[in-house]
Amino acid sequence: MAKRHREKQKSIMRGGGNRLVFYVKGTDWLTLLLCLCASACGLVLVHSATLRSIPEDGGMFSRDTVMMAVSVALGVMLALLMSFLDYELMLRFWFVIAGGCLLLMLMLIPFGWAPENRADAKSWLTLPIPGFEMNLQPSELLKIGFIISFTWHLHRVQGGINKLLNIAMLGVHAMIPFGLVILTGDLGSALVFLCITAGMLFLAGLKLRFFAAMAALAGAAAPVLWVTALSTFQKERVYAVYARDMLTEESYEKVIHQQQRAQYAIGSGQLFGKGLFRGDYTQSGAVPVNESDMIFSVAGEELGFVGAAALLLLLALLIIRLVRVSSRTRNTRARLLCGGVALMIGAQAVINIGMCLKLLPVIGITLPFFSAGGSSNLCLYLTIGLVLTVFRHQNEHEDTQSYFDYLYS
Repeated sequence: MAKRHREKQKSIMRGGGNRLVFYVKGTDWLTLLLCLCASACGLVLVHSATLRSIPEDGGMFSRDTVMMAVSVALGVMLALLMSFLDYELMLRFWFVIAGGCLLLMLMLIPFGWAPENRADAKSWLTLPIPGFEMNLQPSELLKIGFIISFTWHLHRVQGGINKLLNIAMLGVHAMIPFGLVILTGDLGSALVFLCITAGMLFLAGLKLRFFAAMAALAGAAAPVLWVTALSTFQKERVYAVYARDMLTEESYEKVIHQQQRAQYAIGSGQLFGKGLFRGDYTQSGAVPVNESDMIFSVAGEELGFVGAAALLLLLALLIIRLVRVSSRTRNTRARLLCGGVALMIGAQAVINIGMCLKLLPVIGITLPFFSAGGSSNLCLYLTIGLVLTVFRHQNEHEDTQSYFDYLYS
């Protein structure tokens, strides 16, 4: 079947008039449409959140809105180009991709800088581009490199994934990006890496008893990480949500201010919201960083419960679509790639919304497709490019059945 599919594709490509048919039929337009709908909604919310800064930036739109629009447009183009690359080629060169991402992360140690609102996170690089200032968050690229390299690693140990040596090596693999993002103060990305790792191990067929053992090890290591890896400010954020009595009243008010205002804004929207560009908290700038980490508060206040629920539904439909693309291929590697992307988007969404609802401490992470940010939006579409290439080439590669195949059979 795979041979017939390859011959059919070659025949289509030889016919010049049919190349457009090959392009159109081979592109996952539904996934792309869901992403673009989410980004369009995100641009409107970011525009609303940054209206007050337009006089300073000049023009019709704020700098955050323009950068997000440019990043989305560039990301879509790169994702479409990626769809023509065989994902097997990307997997074979995993060491080049992952190595480049790791090198950028290591450059944060001497050259990285932290934004004013996140002094604890030295997670940004300024790229030396003549005549143009561009800031990059390497941890966003590292997520792509990790999904690709971890997929290859899981494929290599597929038949013996439940052997202790293989589990240990997979653990070392996962701890490299986790340790680097912790070192740079990016706790949000560290949690996302843990979620991606656990999810991909489950999809690859790791037995549940090993998850229990890893949970016990994580619990034992937690006090060490608490003492050595977290800054005082990060600890205070945890206390503010789960142990208020550990802080003085003054410290508590300072630390919880952002989340408290976000919660007030969401609650004030009630069922249908106050209307776009009319939210009191949003337009006054009462919620710090509401164009990025707290974008959900803009949706809650101005669009109400209905609008916020529609936002969540859109994200859920996208994740379901990614799982659907994954389930349509018999290739384990392709399924793990799509699964890793779905896990990344789902984990970031849960963590971000949990922060806005004061269910989780603030750890600085964006809401996929809706938050402002050049690096995050561009890299997000690069991960979608992995799904698009799987969709285009999903019948070209045969593989043996795995636990992931069993889950969707």
